[in-house]
Amino acid sequence: MERPDFAQYPYLVAWEVTNACLLACRHCRASAMPHPLPGELSTQEGLRLIEEVATYRPKPLLLLTGGDPLARKDLFLLVERARALGLKVGLTPAATPLLTREMVFRLKEAGVTRLALSLDGASAQTHDAFRGEEGTFQRTLEALSWAKEAGLPTQVNTTVTRENWPEIRALPDLLAEKGVVLWSLFFLVPVGRGALLRQLSARGFEEVLHWLYQVSKAYPFHVKTTEAHHFRRVVLQRRKEEGGGDRALAAGESLHREYFQDGMEHSRLGVTDGNGFVFVSATGDVAPSGFLPIYAGNVREKPLLEIYRNSSLFQELRNKDLLKGKCGVCEYRYACGGSRARAWAETGDYLQSEPRCAYVPPAWLEKVGKKAIGR
Repeated sequence: MERPDFAQYPYLVAWEVTNACLLACRHCRASAMPHPLPGELSTQEGLRLIEEVATYRPKPLLLLTGGDPLARKDLFLLVERARALGLKVGLTPAATPLLTREMVFRLKEAGVTRLALSLDGASAQTHDAFRGEEGTFQRTLEALSWAKEAGLPTQVNTTVTRENWPEIRALPDLLAEKGVVLWSLFFLVPVGRGALLRQLSARGFEEVLHWLYQVSKAYPFHVKTTEAHHFRRVVLQRRKEEGGGDRALAAGESLHREYFQDGMEHSRLGVTDGNGFVFVSATGDVAPSGFLPIYAGNVREKPLLEIYRNSSLFQELRNKDLLKGKCGVCEYRYACGGSRARAWAETGDYLQSEPRCAYVPPAWLEKVGKKAIGR
């Protein structure tokens, strides 16, 4: 497989435009609160960031996230500037009273390329409990319908935990009915408020990832994972056995743009925290991802690209030969590489092996065997 070089430019830039959000989701990485943080990037600072990102070649995808981006008063100015500069813009609004039919149509008119909405259960009882607010399930379903009516492509984000996994199995039929183009599953990393929730075991991960591959063969939308990079290994293994025919955005093949009318494929070989992906916090701090809150600098002090290219943190994360344990000798490490965020959250070392991967590479068995007999 050809390995793309993300040392020069990121493929996806995520900017947490505000920490403010009216919800109190149980898994929230940002531990969002109803009001903005002191010192969030100003309109002018945000526009400068967008203008810098638009100079990257090729132009990356821009994801505006939060908190709740709708809580930011200058959101439409930011979106319109990004679109004028040729950037494709994804948006992840919260299902609060701010998310109305009128708002969805305004976002489409402003140039939002794709709307990403969250569903963490197939029933109001499960989803609303997860989100900490009654009515969010129904509002999310309505927003998906409004987006379809407006011609705005949608994806659904689902956080996977031990508690809600059994009900997640019922979601594919609902997503197909709503016409989503992508189902993106976020496997819990114990950071922020999510530290109080339970992750699946390594065996549980494997079960879900193989089930997702089956989903990708049976449904009209594409499927990807976040912080479960070993889905790429599962997909490669299953394709070798079965010959493909799936819609899994995992193994990193270059997709044709016509697969998605909005061009927001979100899948390239080897994209991981700090390697093709960069996160800018509401106050300008730069991290490899929102789930790996180790900061390498601030965009108020240095250009984002300088931090991305030159910081030792990002350089280490891009060097898969520095990975430790079985990840370091795994034949899938360039396509996968494991979740560096989960390694950090569970071990304190972002270069350690993915703690929730059941796969044992042949090279690791050989290494352990040699060590056992004293070679």
